[in-house]
Amino acid sequence: MTNFSRKPIIALYNYGGGMRGLIPAHFMQKIEETTGLNMADMIDVFMGPSTGSILNAALNVPSPHEPEKPKFKARHMVRFYEREGGHIFPRDSFRSLRSMIHDFNNRTLGFEQLGHLVKHGHYQQASLGRSLRGLYGKHKISDSLKSLIIPVYNIEGTASYKDASLGRQHRGNPFLNEGGHAMWLKNLKFDDVVNRPHCPEVNIYDAVMGSTAAPTYFECHAFPVKKTPDSPTGSVVAIDGSVFDNPCISYMGALRPHLPPDRPLIMIVLGTGYSNTSIRKDDWDRYGALGVVDPKNDMPLINIFFHAPETALVEAFESEMGENLYVFNKSMVSGPYQRDYPSIEIDDASPENIRRLKNFFEMTLEENRKPFDELCQLLVKNRDAK
Repeated sequence: MTNFSRKPIIALYNYGGGMRGLIPAHFMQKIEETTGLNMADMIDVFMGPSTGSILNAALNVPSPHEPEKPKFKARHMVRFYEREGGHIFPRDSFRSLRSMIHDFNNRTLGFEQLGHLVKHGHYQQASLGRSLRGLYGKHKISDSLKSLIIPVYNIEGTASYKDASLGRQHRGNPFLNEGGHAMWLKNLKFDDVVNRPHCPEVNIYDAVMGSTAAPTYFECHAFPVKKTPDSPTGSVVAIDGSVFDNPCISYMGALRPHLPPDRPLIMIVLGTGYSNTSIRKDDWDRYGALGVVDPKNDMPLINIFFHAPETALVEAFESEMGENLYVFNKSMVSGPYQRDYPSIEIDDASPENIRRLKNFFEMTLEENRKPFDELCQLLVKNRDAK
């Protein structure tokens, strides 16, 4: 275990992945059981998009009875996914068909009423909203117990709120001033923050709804934001932060600019299973224009867009972090027990898949038992040093 001259900053990154968020939820439950501490007692910065933002935000909601303590433990989030998953992602054999009819109508017929009837192939946003309201109530990002960073992608370039990641609007660079852009909604609370950004006035519910608005699964989410309590109200039209965010980008773009130069950083990465697959040349060539985004082909182009930035940066990221990086993840598409793996689909909330997700966590834990035990010791030691 590394000895530090100064108390390190501990950052946690939780990946996106819909129902696969059960994997990091189980990991955090095991960490809490092993250490006897809440995640918010041990972690200084919570980061991650989509289902990761659901977990991160929930574990930072203050208790109504003891505001300095979290309302939820990780075990509550395991139960959340098990209980709410079927409401958020109900079994729907006709979702793909509706989506296909909607796309065909858009390209050929153009009947507006038909477009409304088939509901674009999306899941009901209201169901997700009800589940998240139960977690966050009316709490704002500024209420988070520890530093919280929620990524969203603002698709509407004309929206009146431009840049929440630095607390200021970029000037003189049309690449950043026009069109859609990545954003991090931040509340940074650790000691010695460099260039401390303004904490935006935004409800946790809205930020997480935006960060979980996965394309083809949910509609985009529009919500009001203020840069500061005294600023005019602007707006963001958000889709899933997973379209740009990964541990490498989050570290470089959202966290590193604010780290004090003499404070070491420990980064924990809890995965939802690697699902990136290779594509044979013959398969790619036969897909055609629409086949590269067809769910029947596992949406190969979209998967490439999700994974390409991380594959480009991961070596530099791992080199910079060195032994201060703890990654708990494994492939969902290869391995000796692949037949027992859970579905790579983010919307499979069946009881059988929930069971397989727990088994997958247990397999990942056993493959990483030594670094896991070392991490738990480090987290307790770091907490005791406060």
